[in-house]
Amino acid sequence: MKIRILVIDDKENIRNMLRASLEAHGYAVDVAEDGRAGVDMFRDVIYDLVITDVRMPGMTGLEALDAIKEISPETAVIMITAFADMDDAIHALKRGAADYIRKPFKLEELRNAVEKTLETRKLVEENRLLRREVESKYVFSEIIAKSRAMKNVFERIERIAEANSVALITGETGTGKELVARAIHYNSSRADRPFVAVNCAAIPQTLLESELFGHARGAFTDARQDKPGRFEEAADGTIFLDEISEMSHGAQAKLLRALQDGEYSRIGENRVRKAEARVVAATNIDLAAAVESGAFRKDLYFRVNVLPIHLPPLRDRREDIPLLVRHFLDVSCRHNSISLKSFSTAAMNALINYDWPGNVRELQNVAERCCLMSEGGEIQADELPEELKGAVNTQIHSAAISAAEEEISIKRALPRVTEAVEKELILKALKQSGGNRDAAAGLLEISRRSLFYKLKQYGIED
Repeated sequence: MKIRILVIDDKENIRNMLRASLEAHGYAVDVAEDGRAGVDMFRDVIYDLVITDVRMPGMTGLEALDAIKEISPETAVIMITAFADMDDAIHALKRGAADYIRKPFKLEELRNAVEKTLETRKLVEENRLLRREVESKYVFSEIIAKSRAMKNVFERIERIAEANSVALITGETGTGKELVARAIHYNSSRADRPFVAVNCAAIPQTLLESELFGHARGAFTDARQDKPGRFEEAADGTIFLDEISEMSHGAQAKLLRALQDGEYSRIGENRVRKAEARVVAATNIDLAAAVESGAFRKDLYFRVNVLPIHLPPLRDRREDIPLLVRHFLDVSCRHNSISLKSFSTAAMNALINYDWPGNVRELQNVAERCCLMSEGGEIQADELPEELKGAVNTQIHSAAISAAEEEISIKRALPRVTEAVEKELILKALKQSGGNRDAAAGLLEISRRSLFYKLKQYGIED
């Protein structure tokens, strides 16, 4: 679709000149003879960009700017101002204008301003959409779990998200500790600020202190310039310290100061800086045992263990396995442009009964491997990795199977639900409600109108 631009100017020759120039470059252009007429045009059309003179009889350009921003905050506005009216241009920028051009101007100058403003607007919108996507990923209703154990985790996250104290996430490798850390961040008032993740085990211990807190030029042999640390990068957002148990004693001492006094210094620098980021830490070992062995400072342990959250291993929440594996399988098939697949009953039995030492991460890898390597639309038990085949004939965890089968809410199944699964859920809801569409819509947690549409879409006759 063409970019829509509105030109507001009380001089007809300028309106016509700008319209002709901008239309020649592919824009759809409307014109208005004064501020009031321009604002009225927003009742029917929301424009991508407005170009308006500042000084006009009746409603001024500044007044039009205020009215336009009230109707459509996303619309960019460029002001046209005389040299003598520069104060007006500055006021316009403070009130939300994207740019201004001074009279007399060349058409090329105006077109450059238009292109620059539209490009900036595009980047802002892309960033906004990306942030929404990231944030929605960590909203609790979108996290794939229905077990009581994980619901307890979600309830705890909700309670501590707004706190400023350190949160300590514990759990085995692969249980999703970083996902929980991000959930804490994106469900707090810091959500629009940076989230910085640091894997303390992946950074050489000789460099970890510099990585976290930065260094001054000349602080050591290779310090050729000043370097800010990850705490500065996080600013007043959240810094996630994964595998905190792997920190050297020197880094532990400096972290303790940051947590205790709210300040730190770069290596080789006397300046004291404020530590404003909230710290969320994680570990897969017993920190209390690390304290006993002398590997971890006792005073730091008490500082980081203020708000503990423990993630249960996957073997202790087997009712989540059917939901998780269905999601991972769908994502992998779509990502690799493969027709959607499913697991046979025997294969699902094996998945539920396997103990998953690698937890959710291992389950995701298995789902992806099966998506790529299996030949048919239904993945059979003999196509599973060797380590899972021993679980094929073990006793089925009936609680996990029944819990998965009871879930018929389309709303809670989103966004992982496929068309085949959605149709199956609708059929179950109709059966459970005795064919009552209103009751079925209630069970599915969708509107009656949406249910009618889906019945028609899937050709379901009840």
